[in-house]
Amino acid sequence: MKKYFISLFSMFVLVAFVNAGTIIPETQQKLTSPDGNYIFNFYQKEIVNGEKQMYYSLWFKGKNVIEESELGILIENQTFESALAVPNDTCKIWGENLNFTGVQRSTFDETWKPVYGEHSSIRNNYNEIIISFRKGKAGTTGLSEGYDKNKSYFMNVVVRAYNEGVAVRYHFPEPGNGLFLHITGEQTQFTMPEGTMAYYEPWAQGPYSLLPLKNWSGQSERPLTMKLINGLTVALAEAQMTDYARMKFSLNTTKPNTLQATIYGSVDVIPAYSTPWRIIMAGEKSIDLIENKDIILNLNPDNQLRDVSWITPGKVIRVAKMDQENAKKCVDFASERGLQYIHLDAGWYGPEMKMSSDATTVSDTKDFNIPELVSYAASKGIGLWVYVNQRALIQQLDSILPLYKKRGIKGIKFGFVQVGNQYWTTWLHEAVKKCAEYGLMVDIHDEYRPTGFSRTYPNLMTQEGIRGNEEFPDATHNTILPFTRYLAGAADYTICYYSSRLKNTHAHQLALSVVYYSPIQFLYWYDQPSAYKGEPEIEFFDKVKTVWDDTKVPSGEPGEYITTARRSGEDWFVGTITGNNPRTVNVPLSFLTKKQKYVARIYADDDNVTTKTKVGISSFIVTSETVLNFNLKAKGGAVVYITPAKKEDSKFHKLIPVKKIL
Repeated sequence: MKKYFISLFSMFVLVAFVNAGTIIPETQQKLTSPDGNYIFNFYQKEIVNGEKQMYYSLWFKGKNVIEESELGILIENQTFESALAVPNDTCKIWGENLNFTGVQRSTFDETWKPVYGEHSSIRNNYNEIIISFRKGKAGTTGLSEGYDKNKSYFMNVVVRAYNEGVAVRYHFPEPGNGLFLHITGEQTQFTMPEGTMAYYEPWAQGPYSLLPLKNWSGQSERPLTMKLINGLTVALAEAQMTDYARMKFSLNTTKPNTLQATIYGSVDVIPAYSTPWRIIMAGEKSIDLIENKDIILNLNPDNQLRDVSWITPGKVIRVAKMDQENAKKCVDFASERGLQYIHLDAGWYGPEMKMSSDATTVSDTKDFNIPELVSYAASKGIGLWVYVNQRALIQQLDSILPLYKKRGIKGIKFGFVQVGNQYWTTWLHEAVKKCAEYGLMVDIHDEYRPTGFSRTYPNLMTQEGIRGNEEFPDATHNTILPFTRYLAGAADYTICYYSSRLKNTHAHQLALSVVYYSPIQFLYWYDQPSAYKGEPEIEFFDKVKTVWDDTKVPSGEPGEYITTARRSGEDWFVGTITGNNPRTVNVPLSFLTKKQKYVARIYADDDNVTTKTKVGISSFIVTSETVLNFNLKAKGGAVVYITPAKKEDSKFHKLIPVKKIL
């Protein structure tokens, strides 16, 4: 408690020192999270010759998260102004003559139920401040020919403080002068404490490098997770990016330890308009970021679909040998092994990279009868997904959607989508909306990263934007992902199991189905049904779910290990993986209902097993007081399937000691 008091005292001394003599007093605003742990300070300074600049800083539990950093939007509007006979703005930086006009404060608290997710309900609780500004003087000419020719603009800085993090965006109310906005960039900065290390990722499907905030070779993807010398783990993220330009993080060239929000290209909008949210999350433990990532969903609008009965999460196997016979074998395998879908991948309608390929028909080189395959699959309770490259989607979307609905296809995987600029960002999200009109689920592949749109249109089930099993990353990479990429939302990792190119153990691969969240979860990527030779541990893939009623993260560190426990009904599924080094991992089962016995079926790497996958299986009686202690091999893992015990189970399974080495 004493240490926390000293930290708070230091915070106020620092703020006072930074602001002394320069702050515009009426602009100084403070916002705290409902639990009081986050403190967001905002102020505007007069710099030189009447020029002004907005700044903020952020503290979490008395520790500095963001040092004084700029806020603002860069706009070049002279062409639009001239076209509407509005006097040109002469400012070098658009926001340098913003005049403070007032503040609005509010509090919001609700609990909502997602269509599917990692929790059955989500609390959305925040304190909000809207800080309003006017650029230019109030109009005095009145309306002329339908609009006011004064050069006045309005802009609000909107800040929400949650217990899970803080989010900031810019809102432009509708002006009276009819002006558009040509946004060329953002001033939004994140000045980090000296010594900060970041999990730098150059592209959405790229590798990670733990680097200081200096000498980067390019921009880094979001979310960007960092380790601070004060012990905090911090992540920067983006939410509700549906009609803007993608943000990445660049190093500021003049201000040390400063990340700049850098957008892909210019953005043209008609006010009223709100930019995407910029999110800052902090945790005393790295796992806190995972526990709090629902902030991204909370920053998106509610579900817009009235009927969601056709949205069905599930597990998928890809048809690796592209013909009707092997597709039916995949249907049979899916039916036998508790999967819900099969998937026809690229090439079924022709070369995907050719604009001439027709996604309404099967390629002459492929032996597929889609209506017959859909009918056969449906007779066994299995649905069909198909892949369509964006080259076909941009030409044929309006024709393939009613056709696919008529044929009974359940979902489309969008392939090689263009991402980044405003046009393709808008096109992509509008395409997801169109798919919803025809009852089609969507999986977006390649460089797209989610920002919470699945809350608003839950037919967007998952997306790639991850270095997954198509690239066969090592185990250390896999332990970084939950603390970085998966903070943004579901990811289609395309889990392999039998491929000889795997770098990690088979128990590690089993655990990925629990650790990694994806409502549409591809299993057996690069595998075929014939690869299965009766390995008993495959029963875990049969049983595991893809959406959950509750999720717990008992322990983990990026680059080292991660343990995740997820509940579906009364059953719990636990997955733990280590990186490239062996490790002992303790898993307390304190999340189980107290005074109740359970059967825990444990699957772990075991070199003494005679199968080629070397996964051993054991079963015990456990309670909420049990602590499982796993000695994980390098690149290894383990999974546990926990179900309420029946009276007769005690006859066949021993009660596990409070601590058990496995």
